[in-house]
This record gives sequence, structure tokens and C-alpha cells, in this order.
Amino acid sequence: MINTLIAQAAQSGQEGSPFQMLITFALIGIIFYFLLIRPQRKQQKEMQERQNNLKPGDKVISAGGIYGIIREVQDSTVKLEIAPNTIIKIAKTSIVSNVSKDGSAEVKK
Repeated sequence: MINTLIAQAAQSGQEGSPFQMLITFALIGIIFYFLLIRPQRKQQKEMQERQNNLKPGDKVISAGGIYGIIREVQDSTVKLEIAPNTIIKIAKTSIVSNVSKDGSAEVKK
């Protein structure tokens, strides 16, 4: 169906005006912005906010899938207790989500 439409347009020899092409590209750009770029920026902002609000005692999951409790928050790192008397130091940016009381990851919508 699409191939026949393209073939008919090519055979007719009619070209769209430059103004029509400009409008088409602008519409495609707007669609990409609202479907891809804007949601990605919103998600990044929420992630940054979540990482800035970390505090000792929060139960979290790291990007590597490690569950733990935050014991100390520094500028760019976090000390995470993953077992009794076992504390690791990881980057703040690797904290993916908080864990609710029942052990499941909290999802913000």
C-alpha cells in the first residue's frame, strides 16, 4: 500500500513546496520531543531528586541489584549496610530506588 503511494507520487512528478517540507520536519521534531525527550528528562530529574534526598536509615536497591540500608551519606558516595557489620561504599548515582516496608521496590508514577 505504502509502496504504491510512493510510486504514484514519484510518477506524478509533483514535488512538495519547501514550506510543506519544513512544516513536516517541524511536526516530526515536536512529536519526538513529546514522546522521547521530555519523558526522559522528567525521569532523570526524578532520579536526581531521589538521590539528593537519601538519608541514613533508608532501605534502597543499587543498580547492581544489591539491597541494603544507608548508614552514611556523603557528597557523592553512600555507605550501605548489606549484612550485619558489612558496609560497602558505593556511588550515590548507583542508587536506583527505595524499598518499601514489605521489601518491594517503590515505583513512582
